[in-house]
Amino acid sequence: MLHKKLMVMGTASGVGKSIITTALCRIFFKDGYRVSPFKAQNMALNSYITKDGDEIGRAQVVQAIASGIEPIYWLNPILLKPNGNGQIQLIVEGKSRGNMSGIDYSDYRAKLKPVIKKAYHNIESRFDIGVIEGAGSPVELNLKKDDIANMGVAELLDAPVILVADIDRGGVFASIYGTIELLEKSEKKRVKGVIINKFRGNIDILKPGLKKLEELIKIPILGVLPYLNIDIDDEDGLSEKLKKLKEREKAIRISVIKLKHISNFTDIDPLRQYDDVEINYITNSYELGDEDIIIIPGSKNTIDDIAELKRDGIATEIIKSARAGKIVIGICGGFQILGDRVYDPNLVEGDIAEISGLALLNIETVMREKKITTQYKGIFKSGDGFFKDLKAMEIKGYEIHQGESFGDEKSLTDDERLIAVVRDNIFGTYIHGIFENREFTEYILNKVREKKGVENKSNGMSFEEYRLSEIDRLERMVRENIDIDMLYRVMGVK
Repeated sequence: MLHKKLMVMGTASGVGKSIITTALCRIFFKDGYRVSPFKAQNMALNSYITKDGDEIGRAQVVQAIASGIEPIYWLNPILLKPNGNGQIQLIVEGKSRGNMSGIDYSDYRAKLKPVIKKAYHNIESRFDIGVIEGAGSPVELNLKKDDIANMGVAELLDAPVILVADIDRGGVFASIYGTIELLEKSEKKRVKGVIINKFRGNIDILKPGLKKLEELIKIPILGVLPYLNIDIDDEDGLSEKLKKLKEREKAIRISVIKLKHISNFTDIDPLRQYDDVEINYITNSYELGDEDIIIIPGSKNTIDDIAELKRDGIATEIIKSARAGKIVIGICGGFQILGDRVYDPNLVEGDIAEISGLALLNIETVMREKKITTQYKGIFKSGDGFFKDLKAMEIKGYEIHQGESFGDEKSLTDDERLIAVVRDNIFGTYIHGIFENREFTEYILNKVREKKGVENKSNGMSFEEYRLSEIDRLERMVRENIDIDMLYRVMGVK
């Protein structure tokens, strides 16, 4: 079969492009096609390291899993990671090219079109179908010049387009009509269908509006998706994950510090599959106090986040909780925050050269100009305190960090660099995906259950199995509510 393609765009950020792209990849894969996701330019603080040590967006990794393929840099050749202070880190073909301002990037991005074409050629030559995801809205008029995220990509790769809109936020008919009307005539011709996402209610009430909209835009509505409660990594849905999740009294309470520059907070996702775990994202010091575990996640600007935690009084509360024996876990930037001091001699992160940390671990961190990006596999050789029984436990994950840490804390591994350390009730590590290790996660949760006099339990499946089950549930819901035959015709697949 000659290669076919389809591009998924949205009327705005957060409408569900990523999750629909994931669903379509799974549908085409299950229908027997070799399929690959593709996102030319992604702006995200949640990233992943491939087997080759390349950095790409997390959403494209989940889409690759749905497609039954290994994540590789082709899937997301350009990744932008905001640093704060008006700076972004530019990742091209999986490798960092350093920082630049948003204005400088606007002038530079036209030079990246050959990178996009080269990356997509790898997909075109290997797969039957490419499902291409846009970013934000295709009618941001101030950004249309040299666009490499939406219609600029559709034109570059000659792809038909479907448009996704979110009815839950209101104004769905206006957002669809306005988007279509703001497109150039040549761009309108590319739009072959519309999907309305996140509908709550009786579809019959919506039908008169759908009929009128189709008459106005002269583009078919391919379907209306109900509001889906699917637990999958999804760039468009990340803002919802960071809302307070407290619904009812549960056995284990976890407070995740919502850092100003929070990154890779998808590390927390495996904890969501346990029905007796309550997760809350903390932005104020008074919200801390009744949890069993505090997690400080990754940060794109560790030094600035330390300063912010101190200003907000959250640092003081974390220190108090740790000294009172509460479990505190720091991952990557969170690990660095737990230490005595962070140095940035080359001002990689900003204009502050050094800052004292929370001093809960006896380590110091130095920011380097070269980023460490690698997958990790090792065995814990020992433990201490609450974590004393970690010995001989195998751990897998990946590292993405600008800094290296040194100190006298007990290292849990034999690696030359400090990868994971422990002191009594404090655990710090550079390993992203640490909670995807079921044995490690259930060890911690069961220790808390024992402490609270609650019966131990196991989830019964690995995180990989859980994620695939959620992807398959998503696939079934989309098949039931979207005209998949029409999508195949749009792509020219018989």
